Amino acid sequence: MNDEMDDTAGQGYRAPDAAGPAPRPGGMTPLDRRINEAFPGVVVRKDLVKAVKGNAIVPTYVLEYLLGQYAATDDEASIRSGIEQVRNVLRDHYVHRGENRLVQSRIREKGRHRVIDKVSVALNERDDVYEAEFSNLGISRVEISSEVVRKHPKLLTGGVWCICDIVYAHSGDPKEAPWRLHSLKPIQLSNLDLDGYQATRARFTTDEWIDLLVQSIGFNPELLGARAKLLHLVRLIPFVERNYNLIELGPKGTGKSHIYSEFSPHGMLISGGEVTAAKLFVNNSTGRIGLVGYWDTVAFDEFAGRKKRADRGLVDIMKNYMANKSFSRGVETLGAEASMVFIGNTTHTVPYMLKNSDLFDELPEQYHDPAFLDRIHAYIPGWEFEQIRGEMFATGYGFVVDYLAEVLKSMRDLDYSDRYREHFQLSADISTRDRDGIHKTFSGLMKLVHPTGRASCDEIEALLRAAIEGRKRVKDQLVRIDTTMTPVRFGYRGADGEWSSVPVLEENEYPELYRRGTPSADVADEGEAEASGRGRNGVGASAGNEEGARSGAAGDAAGSTADGAVPAPTDSAPAVSELEEQHLSFRDGQRGFSFDRFFGPYLRGATKVTVADPFIRQPHQARNLMELIETIAKVTDDATETGVHLVTKVDENPEHARKQLANLEMIRTSSAVAGIGFDYEFSDTIHDRSISADTGWLIVLGRGLDVFQPFDTDWLDLRLRQQRYRQVKEFTVTYMRRDQSR
Repeated sequence: MNDEMDDTAGQGYRAPDAAGPAPRPGGMTPLDRRINEAFPGVVVRKDLVKAVKGNAIVPTYVLEYLLGQYAATDDEASIRSGIEQVRNVLRDHYVHRGENRLVQSRIREKGRHRVIDKVSVALNERDDVYEAEFSNLGISRVEISSEVVRKHPKLLTGGVWCICDIVYAHSGDPKEAPWRLHSLKPIQLSNLDLDGYQATRARFTTDEWIDLLVQSIGFNPELLGARAKLLHLVRLIPFVERNYNLIELGPKGTGKSHIYSEFSPHGMLISGGEVTAAKLFVNNSTGRIGLVGYWDTVAFDEFAGRKKRADRGLVDIMKNYMANKSFSRGVETLGAEASMVFIGNTTHTVPYMLKNSDLFDELPEQYHDPAFLDRIHAYIPGWEFEQIRGEMFATGYGFVVDYLAEVLKSMRDLDYSDRYREHFQLSADISTRDRDGIHKTFSGLMKLVHPTGRASCDEIEALLRAAIEGRKRVKDQLVRIDTTMTPVRFGYRGADGEWSSVPVLEENEYPELYRRGTPSADVADEGEAEASGRGRNGVGASAGNEEGARSGAAGDAAGSTADGAVPAPTDSAPAVSELEEQHLSFRDGQRGFSFDRFFGPYLRGATKVTVADPFIRQPHQARNLMELIETIAKVTDDATETGVHLVTKVDENPEHARKQLANLEMIRTSSAVAGIGFDYEFSDTIHDRSISADTGWLIVLGRGLDVFQPFDTDWLDLRLRQQRYRQVKEFTVTYMRRDQSR
């Protein structure tokens, strides 16, 4: 390709003249090194895309295709040289729309020129020839051979990015276009070793592999929790699973459409209001099949909007296709394998939707139909994704997206939907349609995370729970919408017969609102769950359930008020002696946790509090400690002297240790304002994490105070002042009474 690209020197788009991106701070990570060693030639440093893109409106997979040709290496000098070559290719061959006439002139003067452009093809029925149109170059009626069209049929549906040689040959006939297509090469991988890809997976742990996939789609895994990473991977399932129906609704700016517009040459993103039955399925006048016949994934952007109107006939065809993989607009019934993705913005918060309607509330009326919604296999909670910020983009190494896209396409033939059955059995009252949704989501996640189809029992369980939750979110809302539907008990049994219930996260966060006006299969079956020990994460095992709401801290340790607001400790909270011993677990990504709510009642009236946490080192960990002291100040008498003693470890890095000491001294000074005496000591042997108070209570912290996921620390961010709006990491809290006489 190098020789081919160097044979012309047009005057198209010119990229910035910067020398290239700076080396990554701190150099390559151990995972980056392992990635480069395991997948030479098909991985790229993800921050390079931004370095070469400039103002060129080119999909990521096109840029990474070029970077894969020139800069797929870990050598900084080679990377800089490769970036310069890619910039030269873009400068000389990418057609910027504002310079299309200049490029046309260059083609005429030189006679032949190579361009990178989006090419679409249509049949000229009058002359019985196929003609190509070049999106940026602005030329059309370029004759293209039937053989090329047969080889690349997607040229007929929406267009494909290609590298093309254009020849200028004016014949003198005003009816004949002077442009001739000498060669056309779609930008995509030419070969794939799937067996090598699957075998090399064994060189990575599951966590490392997930991080590699997350980096490959462009995000920094260090800023994402385990649950957030898995949700990002669910977005990829339509590319690896045939006829998969997925919906994601959430706030603006969370990257919902990025995957479907930038990630794969096998996906098509269209506006939800711009599609017709002829374009999507089949054109009755020509008999030509629509988008579902050519693309692996068809994503509908801007799908939400109550005031939008949709063609009822189109909705009916979609319902049949989503259920049966077939469609008919005449006498002939056709089939296709394209997955359907529906993405849209929400304008209301989750508690508002749960209180006033349902989680499908934003959809147009024609799609707010139980028969249509029941065909959706999984619902991604878009409100759990962070707003996209600059630091969230990956700087590490990941697969060239075109390579990964071809891997996923080749794995659509595989079926891993039964790989859980050796260890687990789904609830018997899960319907066939619910089971199909769970199976397809589970199969897709297995292909992504465990491409060989082999995984440990714990690894399989984690993916099975995610698959069940995705379908449960759909079904629970259907029960709200259609009162004739019966609630389903979503869960599974292990090989030992132990029952595990699977709640959705918003069910934990807003239990009263989630179950408002609808019967709960899980609550109705509480007796069976209790008889089997309530399972790993059963009804009584996690914060947010009804039993926790009755007996939790401050009388509402895991519940919420009727309007969905999380109550802070007040003077009417129960006395310390009325609190109960209990164990609470919090799921990754859950909101609603705060020190006020879960620690405050147990620290009320304390005069001495000891905090044992070996990890009060980084600035955000010092902030957590200061917020705990703020809680203590709220629940203690201003006229009583209160002491807080910290036991922690000194940071091993001397520079970090100096900052750690400075932060602790600042906490000492700040605490004095509230009449709290703060002191600290360092211990080399400390391991356990706890809060103990002279109220007689010991709070055992599974993760210490560092329970919150990273978030923007801008002072205007509400999460900085209100912990309950932050997402948490997975952790546990155990409350133990040390002095029963109090």
